[in-house]
Amino acid sequence: MSMQLRQKYLRWLMLVLGISLVPAIGYPAWRHLYPVAASQGWGYQVFHADIPKVSALVQDEQGALFISQELSGGKGSILKRESDGSLTTMLSGLSKPDGLALYGGGVAVGQEGGKFPVLLLRGNQTEPLFGADDVESLASDGHFLYAIEDKKLGRLLRFDPLSGEVVTLRDGLDEGEAITACADGRLFYTEKSKGWVKQWQASGEDTLVQAGLNAPGFLLCSADGLWITEDATHMARVLLLDPEGQLQVILDHMRSVQTIIASTPGNYLVAEQGRDRILELTRLPSGS
Repeated sequence: MSMQLRQKYLRWLMLVLGISLVPAIGYPAWRHLYPVAASQGWGYQVFHADIPKVSALVQDEQGALFISQELSGGKGSILKRESDGSLTTMLSGLSKPDGLALYGGGVAVGQEGGKFPVLLLRGNQTEPLFGADDVESLASDGHFLYAIEDKKLGRLLRFDPLSGEVVTLRDGLDEGEAITACADGRLFYTEKSKGWVKQWQASGEDTLVQAGLNAPGFLLCSADGLWITEDATHMARVLLLDPEGQLQVILDHMRSVQTIIASTPGNYLVAEQGRDRILELTRLPSGS
């Protein structure tokens, strides 16, 4: 083959390779940049931006919002957001704080980064409540505090503040990710790697509630139903299992969704870790 033909061939080959690589490069970019989409009847806006590794949220009775930054190696922290939007560091030196719950007149704090106690942050003081391993999520029914461990052969735990006893409600879980206690006494949890949500049963086998999810990351019981978020890097969703048992996609095209909490009536706050921000989700008036 002559030098001229060889050069033409190489140019043609590079052109073909360049064209073929466009979809491979463009598709991940599309997934990364595509804006969040809300379903009909819902809207959203950015509530607070630029919070690296935002994860857990809980709002106290005075309206202050507590926020965890899920950093490992003692770099994690708990922030407090006042109504004017200012942030104050309430607790630092944590390892992947990824579970918050109002409890005992303060905020219970779990750490996913290893064998650390669940802490109670009350005012400017902290105290250990009980020991656990890789605690991912916390929930309270007003008396008991529930915790779930994100590890192979993890446990679903129940802490009684009166006796100090910790009871294992379920063990052998595969990456337990979320736990929520409903006002009517029902208890739901997820196993992230299994892609399912189950309802805990005091006797007998736990009930499978929803399967086929993409890394379910957080649960919330509310008057609207059972909320489920997906902790997937791309194409994550905020889902609502309504009282009729229908699964609705409320927000789509999200990145690593963490906590959803009810804030004011008709509004929710959603931590979108993949974009370092908190969104405010609002139910729109009929006809909007």
